[in-house]
Amino acid sequence: MEILALLKSLSDEKNAAFQYKLTPGIDRERFLGVRLPDIRALARKIANEPETEAFLNTLPHFYFDENMLHGVLISQVKDFSACVAAVERFLPFVDNWAVCDSTSPVSFAKNKSAVLPYALKWLDSKHVYTCRFGIETLMRHYLDNSFEPELPALVASVRSDEYYIKMMVAWYFATALAKQWESVIPFIENRALDEWTHNKTIQKARESYRITPGQKEYLKTLKI
Repeated sequence: MEILALLKSLSDEKNAAFQYKLTPGIDRERFLGVRLPDIRALARKIANEPETEAFLNTLPHFYFDENMLHGVLISQVKDFSACVAAVERFLPFVDNWAVCDSTSPVSFAKNKSAVLPYALKWLDSKHVYTCRFGIETLMRHYLDNSFEPELPALVASVRSDEYYIKMMVAWYFATALAKQWESVIPFIENRALDEWTHNKTIQKARESYRITPGQKEYLKTLKI
């Protein structure tokens, strides 16, 4: 059975309506309503099927669900070179936050030094979801043992009126405060972010269980 037919066999009209409400800018007719656990299960099932390579090489897709499956499929590619090439082919066609955030390659965690130049290139992109993906990559892989003090400054330098970029910057800094407080709090104290992103960062950080009560009270005093 072809991949689109498999997706359609998993469609759920009620879930399609729900996904449509959560994903502004995408036409209702593009949602089949396949649930993410079902997409992940399908990706595991078809990963090595002959049809899958053709599917990954056929862009753009029409359905939101096809894009979700595409992101999950390339996320499970273990060979780094093949994975990053697939990511680069796919990113220009990503048109919403859900597909962007569901694309999380497993090979990146074991190849952090090789990923970083790509992440910085994506960060600098004018394409909304390529930029978001770059910030998200830095958040996922460079706030723990691979943290480099200059990276938050690069994220802080991103300036955009796009909601989904600003929200990702806030998410990055809220996570960074939880993991690298001493290095990151100066960005909030010195108001390195635009006002909306600054306040959203504080809000998200204060909602986090990883931020101490004392830190939350201090952040409250820094709200603009």
